[in-house]
Amino acid sequence: MSKTPKIKAVIEGKCPQCRRGKLFPGPMYSFRPQKMNERCPHCNLRFEVEPGYFYAAMYVSYALSTAEIIIIGILTYLIHGQMEYEDLWLYFTTLIGGTLLLAPFNFRYSRVLLLHYLSPKVKYNPYYDKP
Repeated sequence: MSKTPKIKAVIEGKCPQCRRGKLFPGPMYSFRPQKMNERCPHCNLRFEVEPGYFYAAMYVSYALSTAEIIIIGILTYLIHGQMEYEDLWLYFTTLIGGTLLLAPFNFRYSRVLLLHYLSPKVKYNPYYDKP
């Protein structure tokens, strides 16, 4: 079996150690709150490597939200045209709506990015990359 590419594991929300087990058991968008697995179902890695580890994911989520707000604002400007005082509510509702719509994405991928790219304690182990 060949090695799973890191970018594929990040996009699919897989474990950073084995790149097989899922970080989240359910779908991204549902009426139930998102829950994260405590351990990888494939290699048994504990995802919260230390108490309060995922507080750092708030910084990643903040960066994602900032980038999304800039992109949504620019797209709104390009679609709507020149911004005037009367258009402030259009921009306000578009930005707030986009932020709320992308909140589940930010929650999930801030943790995925934290584990895969910003965690020195969690490393890929090719031993676990077997079916």
